[in-house]
Amino acid sequence: MPKISAIFIALHVVLLLTLAYRVVAMRRTHKLGLGDGAIEQVQQRIRAHANATEYVPLALLELLVLELLGVPAVWLYIAGGALLVGRLLHAMGLSESAGYSKGRFYGTLLTWLAMLAMSMALLFHALH
Repeated sequence: MPKISAIFIALHVVLLLTLAYRVVAMRRTHKLGLGDGAIEQVQQRIRAHANATEYVPLALLELLVLELLGVPAVWLYIAGGALLVGRLLHAMGLSESAGYSKGRFYGTLLTWLAMLAMSMALLFHALH
């Protein structure tokens, strides 16, 4: 059973639900039924949630397949942890600023590095 992937899937679902709730709460505050009302803070929250939904599913699929392939647990925890920290940093950074922020930069970097490392591991296992 892919227990390590299950842990990271559960944690990322909690993150996605938290980001979704923040969008709903901000829309309620501004009495918006749909869209962002051209309000920067609403736009930021929508993008934080959307960005996570763009990256997280594919990255978790990578993690799951690596676990099913028998990759050692330590590497799965490192990859899953890096992905989660990256997504948290990105969400916090985007909450601070719609422009550049260290959280967004390092969150994106960590997410991309985790995904790239998992992609390389998948290719290695597929070709050997």
